[in-house]
Amino acid sequence: MVTKASGGSPVVKPQLYKTASMLTIAQAEQQDRFLELGELNQLVSFLNTGNIRLEIADLLTKNANIIVARAADRIFVGGSAISYLERPQASIIEANSADIASIRQMSGDSQSNFLENLTSVFQGNNATPTGFKPISVVRYGPSRMKKSLRDLDWFLRYLTYAIVASDPNILFVNIRGLREIIENACSSAATIVALKEMKKTSLSLFPENSIQKEIIEEYFNVVVDEFINPALTDTIRKRTSNDLQGLRLPQIYAKAGISRQKFVMKPGLSTDEKQSVISACYRQVFERDISKAYGFSFSVLESQVKNGQISIKEFVRSLGKSSVYQKQFYQPYVNSRVVELAFRHFLGRNLSSLAEFQKFFAILSKKGLTGLVDSLINSREYSDYFNEETVPYIRGFGEEPQECRNWGTQIDLFQYSAPFRKVPQSITLFSDYLKALPDQHPYGRGNDPLLIQFGAIFPIGTKNLKQNPAPFGKDTRRLLIRRGPGIYNQVGNPSTRSVSVGSLGPKVFKSEGINSNAQKTNNESILQASYLAVFGRMIYQNERIGLKGIDNKFLDNNLSVKELIRSLAISDTFRSLYWTPLYVCKSIEWIHYRLLGRPTYGRQEINQYFNIAYKKGFVGVINSIIDSVEYNECFGDNIVPYERYLTANSVSQRQLKLGNIIKSANLKPQNIEKFVQLGQSQTNQNLYSIKYKVKQGVSKLRDQQKIFETKGSLSKDAYLSIFQAACRQIFERDISTFVIGNEIENIKIQFIKGQISVKEMINALGKSSVYLKEFYNPYPNIKVIELGTKHFLGRAPNNQAEIRFYNQILASCGLQAFIDMLTNSQEYAEIFGEVRVPFRRFPTLPAANFPNTNTLFDKQTKQNSVVIVPSFKAITGNQ
Repeated sequence: MVTKASGGSPVVKPQLYKTASMLTIAQAEQQDRFLELGELNQLVSFLNTGNIRLEIADLLTKNANIIVARAADRIFVGGSAISYLERPQASIIEANSADIASIRQMSGDSQSNFLENLTSVFQGNNATPTGFKPISVVRYGPSRMKKSLRDLDWFLRYLTYAIVASDPNILFVNIRGLREIIENACSSAATIVALKEMKKTSLSLFPENSIQKEIIEEYFNVVVDEFINPALTDTIRKRTSNDLQGLRLPQIYAKAGISRQKFVMKPGLSTDEKQSVISACYRQVFERDISKAYGFSFSVLESQVKNGQISIKEFVRSLGKSSVYQKQFYQPYVNSRVVELAFRHFLGRNLSSLAEFQKFFAILSKKGLTGLVDSLINSREYSDYFNEETVPYIRGFGEEPQECRNWGTQIDLFQYSAPFRKVPQSITLFSDYLKALPDQHPYGRGNDPLLIQFGAIFPIGTKNLKQNPAPFGKDTRRLLIRRGPGIYNQVGNPSTRSVSVGSLGPKVFKSEGINSNAQKTNNESILQASYLAVFGRMIYQNERIGLKGIDNKFLDNNLSVKELIRSLAISDTFRSLYWTPLYVCKSIEWIHYRLLGRPTYGRQEINQYFNIAYKKGFVGVINSIIDSVEYNECFGDNIVPYERYLTANSVSQRQLKLGNIIKSANLKPQNIEKFVQLGQSQTNQNLYSIKYKVKQGVSKLRDQQKIFETKGSLSKDAYLSIFQAACRQIFERDISTFVIGNEIENIKIQFIKGQISVKEMINALGKSSVYLKEFYNPYPNIKVIELGTKHFLGRAPNNQAEIRFYNQILASCGLQAFIDMLTNSQEYAEIFGEVRVPFRRFPTLPAANFPNTNTLFDKQTKQNSVVIVPSFKAITGNQ
């Protein structure tokens, strides 16, 4: 299965490096405990040496040019290598006046000391690597010299990063594997010699036997060792399937990230160590250490694990089948969420595909929680990752490759707050892939509501984000609305690009002639229109000064309109508006819109301009747009670019919204009665507001309510709509029959084929196992009666007498008899009959039963189990 989907969460940034403080705290956080004495000492040491590490980085930075120069002189001969370093010469720190002479000697001119440098190649203290030969500056060439000096400076810069962060993994991640790359372009032996010389020079800057020297030597050793070591192979996911993504992960990410501690039960462990493994099981399955938090433990199972009678795998299985797990992660949730949480607890990941969800949802529906736990723990994936004695762990960043299409839901499921979110996410995400393209941004809903929607994420648009990714791939084209007659749309009729849209489109400014007085006036209008088209506004006077030469050339007919647009677009003013403050993707969006008069069609078009921007820069993007076939066909040499296409969202934003536009009138005060004065409106009202107030007390629900019924000959789609309306009424939600089972599906098929009436379908849905599970088992009889009258009669119970009547039937005969009583009642026959789906009655005032009915329908059953009807007071006639 090919999934054309982007990542679901734009705000997730995996931690690539681990500083000393983060690593210490992360280990304690994973084990749900306070920091121990040794970890606190590590933090104290990290903080106490902070100033020393900053001083080291500061001194190395100030002497960076000298360190790089000495390293370059060690491997290059025949010229001044330092002259090819593309950054200003750094000054030397004068820590002690006595060291000034030695520092000056260190920074001597490499060209004048050529023979001295050549001799140092063969007289170094460190052993010269095999295959090293001094490199001639002249033969090596200026371009390669600049790259080599840049690389040496890069090594030193990342060394300072690692020292400040107290994290050698920064060097590990960025240096491991460079030897193979440099070997193809230069010489790895020469690079090793240069690194050792940089180490020697850096150590000479610090006093003997100092802590600074120890730190410098430690980190330089990491640099050299990691450069010498070969690159690591990618980590491969242990499960393979055609519908899975993210099968590879570079090992540098896995080893540099903050990995989770893995607990394995072994016979030789001490009692405390075995207890730590058991606590890890509690944290993984229950998401907390229940023995520490609640003083609760499975003492019999714990003793069996410690004595070797059962394995960790069987211990985890028993925890998943326990009543504690059922109460915490099964009973409060719908089945979709139960499957998601079970994958987190027993496999350490989220669901991967809709097919996987359907498989395990069916197992949960048929075999219950016990069957789901057994199927996960008995799976091959569990054996590959955890086997018999390893405690399951979260397989997040750094543990294995992550999938792109469920990125956001994966992150949410790993959060500490996951159990507090009862809404299933994966099934909603997977269902989006099966639907048509949703009206949302490719980086997640709620982003970038402007007319340019394929660019970046705006800070303002990050509120209330939904992390579902839009399935927009590079082959997806966005729908644009033509400004003008639709017959001239360039997608359906490309040959009409050059046809004028006339009065139905925007005003077009066109240069007609060359030598005429009318043309001179026209040129001034064209010039103003060009500024508005290119810059989007009239530019300021001081900005116009720098463009005066372009204006004069155009007014003197030395520039065509096309060249005028090109000159304005490559100006510093345009660059400062649409290139410098934005990153490349959003810049391409705006430049394309300004010069071609339409937003981009999609990522494929953006990728082409992105490639041009990378190779030719800002001017290359401008020239590629203006010299394109589309520009020449639409505007040619004499037409100012105009807005040709818009997105649906921008068209909607430009629509005039009617408001209360009424001129204020001066009313003379009159002597009127007090009650009339109080009844008058304090603001001027238009006709629409007056009509609205006349209808106060009558809600729009009465006019908007749609009644579903079978009258006459209906199509299959109409029958399906009626069935879906019945499910929403009975189950209070849409039912996807492919995940529920065959029972509801059979009822749907019988109804669509005309084998049962609407009334019989309602009766069958009420007697189904789904209704029994959702609205009968979890609630007391009073609540079941409320829900029954809501679902089958469209109202709340009328009084206590009605509740007592139905309670006797429910207690003595069961749920099916109760539903038969409702559907066969005279009230049901008069209101709904055989052909009509029950609906909410008493939607508005006045109605005696309106308050309770309104409360019952406005609150979701799964979120509020409060009984509504007992609020009735015992009065005469209601007994």
